[in-house]
Amino acid sequence: MSVASMRRAARESVSGLPSAFWWLWASTLVNRLGAFVATFMTMYLTLERGYSASFAGLVVALHGLGGVVSSLVAGVMTDRLGRRPTMLAANVSTGLSVALLGFMEHPAAIAAVALLVGMTSNASRPAVSAMMADIVRPEDRVRAFALNYWAINLGFAISSTVAGLVAEYSYLAGFLGEAALTLLCAVLVFLKLPESRPVKDAAAEAAAGPEVRLGSVLRDGRFMSVVGLSFLISLIFTQGSVGLPVAMGAAGFSPGDYGLVLAVNGVLIVVLQIPVTRFIEHRDPQKLLVASALLAGYGFAMTAFAGPLWAYALTVLVWTLAEILNSPTQMGLVARLSPVHGRGRYQGMYTMSWAVAALVAPLMAGFVIDHLGAAWLWGATGVLGTVAALGYWLLMRGLPRSGPGPAAVLSGRPAEAAAEAAKPVTAAAAEA
Repeated sequence: MSVASMRRAARESVSGLPSAFWWLWASTLVNRLGAFVATFMTMYLTLERGYSASFAGLVVALHGLGGVVSSLVAGVMTDRLGRRPTMLAANVSTGLSVALLGFMEHPAAIAAVALLVGMTSNASRPAVSAMMADIVRPEDRVRAFALNYWAINLGFAISSTVAGLVAEYSYLAGFLGEAALTLLCAVLVFLKLPESRPVKDAAAEAAAGPEVRLGSVLRDGRFMSVVGLSFLISLIFTQGSVGLPVAMGAAGFSPGDYGLVLAVNGVLIVVLQIPVTRFIEHRDPQKLLVASALLAGYGFAMTAFAGPLWAYALTVLVWTLAEILNSPTQMGLVARLSPVHGRGRYQGMYTMSWAVAALVAPLMAGFVIDHLGAAWLWGATGVLGTVAALGYWLLMRGLPRSGPGPAAVLSGRPAEAAAEAAKPVTAAAAEA
């Protein structure tokens, strides 16, 4: 491909998106530049504090439990209070609680504040996803979610390397650095992001039917199947920050080594996410999701055979390809299945699948590594990937890839599709 072709492809990848999206993208980037706690908590507890893998797993699981609670609460807040207030509250409270965590000494205090950090740090996700669906046209959503995921990993690629080196000298500096950047993200949201929550008028309210509640989401069988499969996938991916650092630490590698290996994930996504998304944007989502599940499961399973540092990096390369395929495809599917005036609750339920995995994965990893050995953990990821691939194949048989009113086509809710077409245009969405 010529330089001119590459430039044209890059322009087409970022063109046509509203300015509000790019401010949202920038806030995501700033937030992820400070990612430290979720990445280095396990090494902090086992290497710096000297706790067992089981205790570290318990603390990280409490962090995940906080995310489970906040996913549903934040989803309701996103629909009732708005996207912007929810993001502001989440970012400010996260910055303060992360700073507090860095000063905790007693094991019970560490566990309690980790629970609080999990609640606050996860609370912005439903609002971010709902705002993105609000302000971006349906035909551009896969691309927009891919670009946002690209920002997440651009920040992650930088932070995992820098924070790994910082952790070798001072874990406290890592906690305070994340707190400062999270508060900066709150400032950016306050100054630059307009509210995007769709405003109901009489016609839209009549078309949308009864108000969407959490019970409505739970009764949506197809959507909840997506949530269940997302849980299996996230259970696998979470091992990158739970099982992998414990295994590498036990093998004699330092936090800096782990940070460098994990940076492979972020760098590859930064380099490949946009061109790969252009390639997959209009391809069969069933095949993409099945392939991503298999790559994720067997990519982590390869860790059982890793020895030198480059071998760990190779396993990261394989499951990173799974992330690149899975994230925009699945997020696009979730947005299509979510009714306009229930996006917060639907996104909250979807976010909860990752939060529950963040709760279960460390408990699973700690128990398996302590009692059976790391090889059994990596074998289990291969099994989970196979089950998820089969689930995606069964779920999406005969599922239309596109068409008018995708929410209605995919979930049998024609009234909600009508509401999508008739909804008032907000100030942010008008820029699309």
